[in-house]
Amino acid sequence: MKAPITPPPAREDAALSAQGSSSQGSSSQGSSPQGSSAQGLSAQSASSSITLQDIAAHAKVSRSTVSLVLRESPLVAKRTREKVQASIKALGYVYNRGAAAMRGSRTATLGVVVYDIANPFFGSMVAGIDAALHQEGYVSFLANSEDSPERQQRFIERMREHRVDGLLLCPAEHTDPNLIHQLADWGMPCIQVMRYLDAPPFDYAGTDFRRVAEMAVNHLVGLGHQRIAFIGGADHSVSHDRWLGYQAALDRHGLAYRRLVRGNGVTRRVGHELIKSLMQESPRPTAVVCHNDLVAFGAMLGLRQMGLEPGRDCAVIGTDDVEEAELGDPPLTSIATHPYAIGEQAARLALRRIANPGGERESVIMPPELKIRRSCGSPDDASVATPPQH
Repeated sequence: MKAPITPPPAREDAALSAQGSSSQGSSSQGSSPQGSSAQGLSAQSASSSITLQDIAAHAKVSRSTVSLVLRESPLVAKRTREKVQASIKALGYVYNRGAAAMRGSRTATLGVVVYDIANPFFGSMVAGIDAALHQEGYVSFLANSEDSPERQQRFIERMREHRVDGLLLCPAEHTDPNLIHQLADWGMPCIQVMRYLDAPPFDYAGTDFRRVAEMAVNHLVGLGHQRIAFIGGADHSVSHDRWLGYQAALDRHGLAYRRLVRGNGVTRRVGHELIKSLMQESPRPTAVVCHNDLVAFGAMLGLRQMGLEPGRDCAVIGTDDVEEAELGDPPLTSIATHPYAIGEQAARLALRRIANPGGERESVIMPPELKIRRSCGSPDDASVATPPQH
């Protein structure tokens, strides 16, 4: 296991400068100019030793909160902002914004790299990212890696050349885990989104994909299914977590049948191909858990082409709950993963990390939610447990 990432320490303390009063710099008892100068330098030296941590302790808030207040971030509640401002005033210091800007060289830009922008999940996630960044005056540079580590690397290097303040990364399949260490060496804050590399701790925003698969299996078992297959996925963390959740749920329910078919991707075409092959097997499944909604849409089309009815002859459940899920025929039962909210949380986490590079790593996990619709049928469907064998 690799050592945890240790990012460079924050350098903001130097951005606080003393504003010594000229009346305090001269003696009312006729001290010499040389003595006045020395006295002023001594006072300034003492004041300059105050750090953001000192202000945080005075205001009884975290150091990162002080940093956000100094940057006038709207992420801080009004009451907390006023308390921090009062502490800064009480200590007699003023934030040297010009010096901080020169040191920080911020560009108010954030790089965003995903692997499939055509997937409606990522469209929604990016909308959430942009909404959160807009509130902060930030803009994003979006790149589509197409699940190619080489293409991903080129985008990241180009973003570095443009001096983005941080990176939101959904790693491409087979990405070298050392990439996270390389980004740390560059001093580029990185938030991993949905997928992840290496061992924690690291900054991450996503959902609990083991729980996603467990919820899907639990729902199908509750409808009477005992032969439940899982289709779709690739060689990365999200798929591995789903598969682990699927198998753990089957073990918990004491079900011997298990059929995990990975396929080549997570698209409609993959779902269409896998279901047609799967339904030729004997015994064939009575229900399928799909890696995502796109795979589920393809699976339902494939069932129809075989003369089978989704929800009656074979239950289908997806993941993500994209907008199309509710509008399908039949409407798709799906485990909602809230991509818009994940995008918002990932962007806010990135802004917190940019403001406080040395803080503890964070994981923001959005809880999944089961959305029940007709693609899984109902307990009243007599064909659920014993579908016809075509």
